[in-house]
Amino acid sequence: MPRPEDVVFPRRRERTEDRTKETAQRKLLDEFFDHATLLAVSRLVNQGLFESIDFPVSTGKEGGVFRATRGAEFRAVKVYRIGNTTFRHLPAHALEQLRQQTSVRNYGGLVIAWTRREHTILGRLTEAGVRVPRPYGHLRNVLVMEYIDDAGAAAPRLRDALVADPRALYDDLVEQIGRMVRRARLVHGDLSPYNTLYSDGHAVLIDVAQAIPTDHPQAPALLARDLENFAKFFRRRGVEVAPSEFLRAVGGDTLGAPTEA
Repeated sequence: MPRPEDVVFPRRRERTEDRTKETAQRKLLDEFFDHATLLAVSRLVNQGLFESIDFPVSTGKEGGVFRATRGAEFRAVKVYRIGNTTFRHLPAHALEQLRQQTSVRNYGGLVIAWTRREHTILGRLTEAGVRVPRPYGHLRNVLVMEYIDDAGAAAPRLRDALVADPRALYDDLVEQIGRMVRRARLVHGDLSPYNTLYSDGHAVLIDVAQAIPTDHPQAPALLARDLENFAKFFRRRGVEVAPSEFLRAVGGDTLGAPTEA
């Protein structure tokens, strides 16, 4: 059985190792993978969710997403930084959901609850037919999910993508957000081109842990804000979209109506 630290960026057998790459990998290992996180990764490997972590796809203040290998396929492994104080700056509606599971003063507990919540909501959205990364499992601050690629490379965030047909993308977003609102009965709460991937001409919604039920008092305002973010994005690309039109198209004007079959 490999050591937990050897699962992350497995050692190369060739003696001509790239020392610069090795140093960068060691920095990432120290930054994201403390002992408890390495043990969580090892347990997830033993459960068959993936075999090794290959390289980082994106990193930020809250955590990082890494490509992992499982047989002939890739998976995404998201690792949140334990004890990250940025979680104390979560919006009130997000903290409200987490208070049911842990103390908001326990940063480690917040991160673990956040990871669990993202896994749960991804599953709920997948069942509703919303295009999101399919969740495969989680443990502590580590979430394993579908790897979203675009022509073989990691799919870019929408803000960085070259969109060939903005009108078709708008229609696609109407469908995806509409399913989120009508079927999953959820509002993302922080949706924008920054947390939407672009793969094969389609939108993939990500970073969903702060989503709230459509019957939440703040849901209408948050949905309107999400859609305003996208309306600006489309206007810059020559597609005039009124936020009120966008809201009606996704069913935001009927929040609280019976669930769509």
